[in-house]
Amino acid sequence: MNEHFPFLALAFTTFLTIINPLSVMPMFLTMTEGLDPSERKRVAWKAVLTAFLTMVFFAFTGNFIFDFFQITANGFRVAGGIIFFIIGYDMLQARYVRIRVKKKEIRSYVTDVSVTPLGIPMICGPGAITNSILLMQQAKGSVETIILISMMAFIALLTFVVLLGSQRLSKFLGETGNKVMMRIMGLIVMVIAIEFFFSGLKPIVIEIIRQGVQP
Repeated sequence: MNEHFPFLALAFTTFLTIINPLSVMPMFLTMTEGLDPSERKRVAWKAVLTAFLTMVFFAFTGNFIFDFFQITANGFRVAGGIIFFIIGYDMLQARYVRIRVKKKEIRSYVTDVSVTPLGIPMICGPGAITNSILLMQQAKGSVETIILISMMAFIALLTFVVLLGSQRLSKFLGETGNKVMMRIMGLIVMVIAIEFFFSGLKPIVIEIIRQGVQP
């Protein structure tokens, strides 16, 4: 199991920082305002289930998408690194918001906000989708595939717990605490982004040099 621990740590860290359950709390509280506890729980559960199934779908269809659009894994890592860096930078500025909803439109979303915008793209946005595909590309064998899906499920479950306790947790952390947490996670995302970017760029540069020296 020790040989798979680095991959487990990578999957856990990337999904936790990119999904960032704490950043979903403000919009969740706004959109479920006026709902009773059982309805709020139903919305939270449906939202995380939607996000989890979406991540699993893209993880397993990533190879087909690459083949269909003739995309290389290294190119996707470079693009994914850029996306992660932008996400991390916004989080570092404590201004990362997945979606904006006007107050007058909130009531119309309440009927099924669990699927969109809560499930997609607030919980499972472009960053989480990209991460699912990239990590599936890096997974070696069935053990790491199971680890990846398990980490997706664990983070989804953690998000569900955070959303259920969002009212108490938001008051406990306060505005300053929420911003500090977001900045720390943003820095971690930016470091991961650089790793993804150069892990994809290095093979591309080597291949270009190799083709250039061939007669």
